[in-house]
Amino acid sequence: MMVATGTSTTTEKGRRIIGAERQTLAKDLVERYAAGESIRALATSTGRSYGFVHRVLSESEVQLRQRGGARRRKKA
Repeated sequence: MMVATGTSTTTEKGRRIIGAERQTLAKDLVERYAAGESIRALATSTGRSYGFVHRVLSESEVQLRQRGGARRRKKA
């Protein structure tokens, strides 16, 4: 599990995040995801759902990793 960074404060569950706050959160999520943190870990650390984090990353045009992460092995 990666250590949470600056803007990754827990948000009130269910509260809409829009405008500058959403852009700031999206930037933080993109950076942390690119550093290897999973969507589930990001969701837990921010207090948001998996779907919310997935949607924010998709809206930010991030290339999402395949399921299984680093544990997945390529077939010969």
